[in-house]
Amino acid sequence: MAGFPLAITGVGMVTGVGLNAPASCAAIRCALDNFQETRFMDNGGEWIMGCAVPLEQPWRGKTKLIKMAAAAINECLANNKLIDPNATPLLLCLSEHERKGRVIDDDNQFFIDLQAELGVEFHEKSCVIARGHVAVAVALKNARQLLQELNIKHVLIAATDSLLVAPTLSHYEDNERLLTSQNSNGFIPGEAGAALVVEPAYAKAEPQLICQGLGFGVEKAHVDSEEPLRADGLTAAIKQSLSDAGYEQSILDFKITDISGEQYYFKETSLAFSRIERSKREGFDIWHPADCVGEVGVVIGAIMIAALKSASEKNYSKGNYVLAHVGNDDGKRSSMILAWQIVGNK
Repeated sequence: MAGFPLAITGVGMVTGVGLNAPASCAAIRCALDNFQETRFMDNGGEWIMGCAVPLEQPWRGKTKLIKMAAAAINECLANNKLIDPNATPLLLCLSEHERKGRVIDDDNQFFIDLQAELGVEFHEKSCVIARGHVAVAVALKNARQLLQELNIKHVLIAATDSLLVAPTLSHYEDNERLLTSQNSNGFIPGEAGAALVVEPAYAKAEPQLICQGLGFGVEKAHVDSEEPLRADGLTAAIKQSLSDAGYEQSILDFKITDISGEQYYFKETSLAFSRIERSKREGFDIWHPADCVGEVGVVIGAIMIAALKSASEKNYSKGNYVLAHVGNDDGKRSSMILAWQIVGNK
């Protein structure tokens, strides 16, 4: 990663299938979901299916987003006592400002309220990254810069989001994006919170999950566009991430994506990989955790990485070199090359 690989050393998660990372990852491994009828009704008069997080109280809106983010961050802090919040930047990933039904009206105040919930103050270089699905990849890029420039040991990346909001659901249903009784080509909405602990990839005797490369692109023929899809944006992002990592595509063992059920995104990932693939393979697995947790917006990137870390640690991964990619509805794309390896060995 530009000569500076990042190690993912801790994770925290709160999802509809588990209130911590081990429970959520176990459910994802077993392909379990918690899809149930929500309190929202579709235009056909049927209850919309969703994947809600069952917290101890029926919180909603900004309060629930704060509770989910705080739980994920606290899990990371509890599992690593060496993290000093005052010396650790928190990169908080939130939904894009343009998303219909967004309940956060002031990002800075939301960050302040989250610190109050946690009872801590983070490093002055902390910030909010309101970039949707690609936010976690942007946060990893920012984390790399912070770790290189500042004399700090850790960066925390956290994300929280919910699509179980009436205006949001109405928007996606009106645009035939939501899975309903009248539309089979859509996603099941969900909500979640997740956090990652990122450090420089120090040499250790045991393997670690390392982010080796990052890439970004823009797809002109995005999901709301009427242009023919060639997957130019995702292809460019994948190529850039491979170049950043110093790898050829042949090293990749499988991929994990943010796909949540829509045909457009399955077509895009297939097209993009076919344009970079030069190896003869018998198969190339694709993992999509949204099958279990639903469409959770900005949080999916962190969930993908946490699921990979668990799979690698417990030896049920499909290989050691993984392509991970995410994309926004407006065409922004990002790609990450992740490797389970002993630092210093490729």
